[in-house]
Amino acid sequence: MTNPLDTLLDAALPHVAFDGWSPATFDAAVAETGIDPAICPRGAVDLAIAYHLRGDAAMTKAMAEADLFTMRYSEKVAHAIRLRLAAAEDKEVVRRGTSLFALPNHAGDGAKLIWGTADAIWNALGDTSDDVNWYTKRATLSAVYGSVVLFWLGDDAGAVDDFIDRRIENVMQVEKVKAKVRGSALLKPFTGPLAAMMSRIKAPNSKPDPDLPGIWKEGPKS
Repeated sequence: MTNPLDTLLDAALPHVAFDGWSPATFDAAVAETGIDPAICPRGAVDLAIAYHLRGDAAMTKAMAEADLFTMRYSEKVAHAIRLRLAAAEDKEVVRRGTSLFALPNHAGDGAKLIWGTADAIWNALGDTSDDVNWYTKRATLSAVYGSVVLFWLGDDAGAVDDFIDRRIENVMQVEKVKAKVRGSALLKPFTGPLAAMMSRIKAPNSKPDPDLPGIWKEGPKS
């Protein structure tokens, strides 16, 4: 049985390119489907959120079906980002959503959605961290994904793949520097207190993260 929200969203999408995620778009979708508008208490905003979540679900499904065995870890992250962009499908629909969630009254929703995408990617990659590294992974990937989306929206030269690789390489370089700092005997008097502070805010019963010391650590191809 078709989900009424999916039906309403499908009816709305052709209107988004012209009217954005607006009351006009929502009203047109309701008129075309006859679905009770109460399904979306915030109207088109709820539909925009549903569209984003649909993309996350499509990426998760594609990752589950992908052959990741020969990829290094950073390549798996890049592949997930590319699959997420592919799930977005329509740039104009995404551009309209970006404009909507840039508004002060919807910025909180936008931040939650980007965080949710980063979380979905890490979960698809089998992330099992449950300490402070859980947060740093998602915060870092949120920033990467957000910048990739903005680049993708303005990319007319097919350069987004290179941009994704550069952004991930930038993060990896930062992580390598951090690993050297943590291992430096000279800097240990300074990093020791910081490490102790971080250990106190770890989740109860946390396990060591297999990806440490760097959240983008290049491991064996497996």
